[in-house]
Amino acid sequence: MTNPTTEIEIGPKGIRLGQLLKWAGLAPSGGAVKELLESGTVLVNGTAETRRGAQLKPGDVVTCGAEVVRLR
Repeated sequence: MTNPTTEIEIGPKGIRLGQLLKWAGLAPSGGAVKELLESGTVLVNGTAETRRGAQLKPGDVVTCGAEVVRLR
């Protein structure tokens, strides 16, 4: 059984990956964001992403372990 996808409204300007991970509750702090990204467990649209400042836009899907977040 897979976890349900969480839908998050970000608006047309998008959001940076590090901000999203904290805002969605996937990382409690900036240090935790750094560790997650360095571990290679954060995927954006199915591809590993290590850049905290990667710009995300509506339609992107971020996966972190078993958690899936779809941006709209």
